[in-house]
Amino acid sequence: MLNKINDELLTEMSQLLQVAADETRLKILLCLFEGEKCVSEIQCEINASQSLVSHQLKILRKANLVNSRKEKNYVYYYLDDEHVQLLISVAYQHAKEIYHEED
Repeated sequence: MLNKINDELLTEMSQLLQVAADETRLKILLCLFEGEKCVSEIQCEINASQSLVSHQLKILRKANLVNSRKEKNYVYYYLDDEHVQLLISVAYQHAKEIYHEED
């Protein structure tokens, strides 16, 4: 597989994983794994300020990990697609396996 990946794609993959690896952004991704939420719901769930959550959501949107939709005065965020859901799910399952944790 590695011989089919050019340098540009490898850089994109590396940047994607770096964005997702930040602990606050990972908390947001895990929060959104349950379904779409507005900023106030996210900040309450991850115990972070509105400005921090908004800043991290901007980074996640730029990396195409989350998307949003506007409804009246609220913006709802959600995981961008099934690939992001799969990435989060696999990372969760792998970490759980390493540390032998059960649900």
